[in-house]
Amino acid sequence: MVFPSFEFAFFFPVVLALSWALMPHPRVWKPFVLAASYLFYAAASPRCCILLAGLTLANQAGAALVHRTSDERRRNWIVGATVALDLGVLGLFKYYGFFVDEIGAFLDKLGLGMPLPLLTLALPIGLSFIAFQAISYVVDVKRRLLPPASLLDFGLYLSFFPHVVAGPIVRAREFIPQLSKPRDPRDVAVGAAVVLIALGLVKKVALADYLAREVVDPVFGVPEAYSAPDVALAAYAYAAQIYCDFSGYTDIAIGVALLMGFVFPQNFNSPYRATSFREFWRRWHMTLSRFLRDFLYIPLGGNRGGKWKIARNLMITMVLGGLWHGAAWGFVLWGTLHGLGLVVERFLRDRIDAPAWLRWAIVFNLVVFGWILFRAESLDVAGTFISRLVVPGEATLWAPVTVAVVGGVIGFQLLPPDPLERLRLRVTQLPDYALGFGLAAVVAMVGATVPSQGVPPFIYFQF
Repeated sequence: MVFPSFEFAFFFPVVLALSWALMPHPRVWKPFVLAASYLFYAAASPRCCILLAGLTLANQAGAALVHRTSDERRRNWIVGATVALDLGVLGLFKYYGFFVDEIGAFLDKLGLGMPLPLLTLALPIGLSFIAFQAISYVVDVKRRLLPPASLLDFGLYLSFFPHVVAGPIVRAREFIPQLSKPRDPRDVAVGAAVVLIALGLVKKVALADYLAREVVDPVFGVPEAYSAPDVALAAYAYAAQIYCDFSGYTDIAIGVALLMGFVFPQNFNSPYRATSFREFWRRWHMTLSRFLRDFLYIPLGGNRGGKWKIARNLMITMVLGGLWHGAAWGFVLWGTLHGLGLVVERFLRDRIDAPAWLRWAIVFNLVVFGWILFRAESLDVAGTFISRLVVPGEATLWAPVTVAVVGGVIGFQLLPPDPLERLRLRVTQLPDYALGFGLAAVVAMVGATVPSQGVPPFIYFQF
């Protein structure tokens, strides 16, 4: 079940109405939202609900044991075992086939080919996000930043339907304390929620899916059929598409959560205005950046030690961050590119004082180049795509609307943020009836752009 779908259009109004009615009665409201969240998740695969429930029980047991244990060494062992379980489940479903194939190919090259056991396992939707949120809960309990929640509260946190399939990565200490007092429908930020949902629908359905149909999918599907102008357009179009697709999803997720009475952290903040890789990762998928920083980069040593240790920590963090996105060498190279960018700019920070426009141009174009590795189905496709960037030819895909959408999505992020924020606040303060009419108009507008086969899944559903 995706947000912009007929199924969700029936599911959410019913759940929201009952949720508002039950908010003052948490003993009834919490089990209801938990059941609704599992129903939402079951729409993807009922069997995956068993895995979600199993991870919930295992991590709740780990958190309870950590909280009751005073011996620090034993606490570390418990956390290590629980985290290993989460990562083991993630690795089995997401990376087992990839590593078996790669090891088999390597052994064949050595003349030691032997059949390796290969399991066909369907990756449960949102497993990467679920695993990371479970880890954040156990580790925060271990660090005494959060007391263990009840099984009901933790189960609701891990399965809450606005973020269960594609984030944002909401930390346990950001969500669970919000369950400590009854929700009040009168405190719901309806205006802000409606604006976010409307904006997310426009980004996903009207912009991202349009770019995918008209440029991105055709060119990345058969790059050898296109010359430099079209291939270059496809690269920049994908940069615009993935931003609109993923930030559109999180806008809707944050808006839906607001209507349910919960505040989620911001996940995007005009990432294409960044003038450094460091700034880019403070603006792009911000909840993942914070997770990698707090649970990987800092434990590795962070900024402690000499420049080579810092470079090592940055590279490990970004390579593993790339691998988190998928079991493919393209993701590994994408993470490596960003790691090298962070290392190089850290080394040059006090040595070269380039103007802001030049730093922006370098970072932006390297980010776009990285998206080629991210999007291509294989390294062979990526190599073909990149090689076509130097092949002259006609610009067959440069339709005015397409160019305007790509330029608008990227250029909009370069505008001064203050006037846009003031405009957003004014819209959120409109009367409820005006917001309702506005949302209905947006739904009608984006609905008219939906092809006969329906709305494609969000890009980050595969992660």
